[in-house]
Amino acid sequence: MGERRTRVRRSVADKRRIVELTFAPGASVARVAQSEGVNSHQVFQWRRSYRQGGLGLAEPATSCLLPVVVQQDESERCEEQSSLVQPTDNLKSPTNGAIHIDIPGRALISVEHGSDMALLRVVLESLRK
Repeated sequence: MGERRTRVRRSVADKRRIVELTFAPGASVARVAQSEGVNSHQVFQWRRSYRQGGLGLAEPATSCLLPVVVQQDESERCEEQSSLVQPTDNLKSPTNGAIHIDIPGRALISVEHGSDMALLRVVLESLRK
């Protein structure tokens, strides 16, 4: 006769920990389940519950913050060089650029043309933490 297995009851924190292991880059649900001694189908159910907020925390959105590198564009270099020569008419309007970043519940950042790049770098680096 087959060996009888006893049911292991896991805490919500333990389920959440196992589910979060599956979100690591390159992680396999099957491998994580096997290493934790859980059936992979059970882990998939926990993942669904996690996404719906059933395990305390919802899965983060699929988008993430990426490192930003600010460089001078070739067209800006040309504008700087051409600005050395004063145009005869003042009809040319200055170029304005604005960036608005809204991270709900975390931050709202507005960057206007001519902003302090050092300050912008500090703000963006603080969001990475």
